[in-house]
Amino acid sequence: MTIHQEAVRITRWHGSQHPTFSIITREMKKEGLRPYMWVNTPNNRYGIRSHGYDKVLYVVEGTVEISLPDMNQRMSLRAGDRVDIPAGVRHGTTVGGSGAKCVEAAVARH
Repeated sequence: MTIHQEAVRITRWHGSQHPTFSIITREMKKEGLRPYMWVNTPNNRYGIRSHGYDKVLYVVEGTVEISLPDMNQRMSLRAGDRVDIPAGVRHGTTVGGSGAKCVEAAVARH
């Protein structure tokens, strides 16, 4: 059995405006996504997990660190940054020292 693992992709914010909830959700909806927001307190941790769907996450405020244990990588995200995590990729999340507000959506595989 061959397992094809797609790459996790980070897109840094380059917009001329400050990344707001409204701007980010509008962009996500243009892609056909159904975004929802979550807010967390400083230094909150989500354990290592994976999902049966592709995940798109934008940081609206604060910072978030995504860890990819199977690739021995960590990625820091700040306001406006986006991460695309393919289905099945194990990842963990640590919220930064000032908390975070994020918007994410699931992308169903067809």
